[in-house]
Amino acid sequence: MSNRFRVLAIGGSAGSIPVVTELLRALPASFRFSVFIILHRLKNVPSSLETILASKGTGLQLSEPDDKEVIQASRIYLAPQNYHLLIEPGETISLDYSEPVHYSRPSIDVTFESIAQVYAETAVAILLSGANPDGADGLLAVVAQGGVAIVQDPATAEYPAMPQAAIDRNTGVMVLTPQSIASFIHTLNE
Repeated sequence: MSNRFRVLAIGGSAGSIPVVTELLRALPASFRFSVFIILHRLKNVPSSLETILASKGTGLQLSEPDDKEVIQASRIYLAPQNYHLLIEPGETISLDYSEPVHYSRPSIDVTFESIAQVYAETAVAILLSGANPDGADGLLAVVAQGGVAIVQDPATAEYPAMPQAAIDRNTGVMVLTPQSIASFIHTLNE
């Protein structure tokens, strides 16, 4: 793998948190890219997801970003509860409270599509377990811009609807087990 990648985006919903923690552990200690995690969560209910993910032994800096925050390399950003997370030209974060997409805010599609526009072929997007089709269109945008799109093998997903929708919609995705996705992530700095 080359150093061409500048951003890694991971999206998921029901059944994805165990895989997300496995993927965070796979990040190389000296990773040089920005990481965005977009997970469907209940809205208007206190959430400790940031603390849970940060405590999973990665030792990496993970935070929910602020609106207009400048994106930094070697950082992990968790989409805040009940906001769409978009990447703007100039590599800043925009938080948006517009209508849910596929009943979800944050929407994986919204983030993946904005990442595709800003990062193009330097983006890697991964879609995990979930119960709706959010993320399928976003992966299509990543592939169209020359980025890498990966989908969790539906046979390994607790809720296969989300990864299966992405496979049905996209011919340019890699379908991998969680262990193979982790191995791929580990090679991103090489």
